[in-house]
Amino acid sequence: MKAMNILVLHGPNLNMLGKREPGHYGSMTLAEIMESMTSLAQSLNIELHSFQSNHEGALVDRIQQAADEPIEGILINPAAFTHTSIAMRDALLATALPFIELHLSNVHQRETFRHHSMLADIASGVIAGFGPCSYLLALRGLNDLLLTKNLHTGVK
Repeated sequence: MKAMNILVLHGPNLNMLGKREPGHYGSMTLAEIMESMTSLAQSLNIELHSFQSNHEGALVDRIQQAADEPIEGILINPAAFTHTSIAMRDALLATALPFIELHLSNVHQRETFRHHSMLADIASGVIAGFGPCSYLLALRGLNDLLLTKNLHTGVK
C-alpha cells in the first residue's frame, strides 16, 4: 500500500522553539518535534513534507503548491497568522485539502486576541494545548480522517 503524503506547515517564530517562551511552548525544538512526528508517521505509513516560514506569502505559496502535489492533507500550526491571515485561509480553501489547525499552547487560556482563529471554522479539526503532543495528536487525527474518507471513496 502506498504511503499517504501529509504536509506539515509551521508558521512564524516556530523556528525558535526550545528557546522562545518555554513556559508556553515547551523546551523541544522544531527539529525534535519533527523527529517524533517522523517516527509516528513511519508507523502509520505516512510520508511527511515539512515547511517552516516566518513569511506569510511563503506559507501561502507552499499551501498552493500542495494542490499540485500528491499531498492528501495538511497539518498547520499557523502561529501568529492564526489570528490575522485571510490570505492563508483563502489558500487553504482553494486547495480543498483537509487540514488540521494545531497549537502547542492552549490559545484560549492566553490573551483575548489569541482566542479567534481565521482558520478554525474551515478546518477539519483543531488541536491546542498539548505542547509537542499537539503535533502527534493532529497527525493521528488527520490519518484517521483520511483513512475513513478513503474507505468511503474506495481510494487505496
